[in-house]
Amino acid sequence: MKKLLLATRNADKVKEIREFLQHLRIQILSVNDINGLVDVEEDQPTLAGNAIKKATVLSQQAGLPALADDTGLEVEALGAGPGVMSSRFAGASATYDDNIQKLLRELEGIPERDRKARFRTVIAFAEKGKVETVEGVCEGVILTAKRGDGGFGYDPVFYVPERKKTFAEMSLKEKNEISHRGVALRKARIILERYFEHNR
Repeated sequence: MKKLLLATRNADKVKEIREFLQHLRIQILSVNDINGLVDVEEDQPTLAGNAIKKATVLSQQAGLPALADDTGLEVEALGAGPGVMSSRFAGASATYDDNIQKLLRELEGIPERDRKARFRTVIAFAEKGKVETVEGVCEGVILTAKRGDGGFGYDPVFYVPERKKTFAEMSLKEKNEISHRGVALRKARIILERYFEHNR
């Protein structure tokens, strides 16, 4: 069976992506599934830079085609921050809740109309030194308190007005229909279908 490496150790991310790509009939591995892979430092100034770096380096290390994403939460009132620093917003070893609490503190006193935000995901697919990238965006608003028990990251405070729910209140299926990662994965799926069909 053909193999695809997801260039991440994040189990929540792996679950979302596996759900999305299950029809491909390929074996989807994460960095945790292959011994000896060295973590890639996300030190690039852009989401695209980090995604490309992770995909190319881990593809070379594992000798497999690799898919990597980097996602940022861009809040208008914070000048599009935390952006590329989203997962490390409250520090290098911050938990999801640490990051949410810092975000809510930074936005304290700011009315809902000025709490517009968007999630942006860049996905890179690398194999044998070649790289392709795609992007997905989802618009929303940052709430003043958490709502919902699902999802991960900033999902409990990211509210999507059209659905009248936060990401954390949606099923994985509903979230994947509209999320930034879902939009990017739909585009990436076309690249993957073409690649795996060609390399059967």
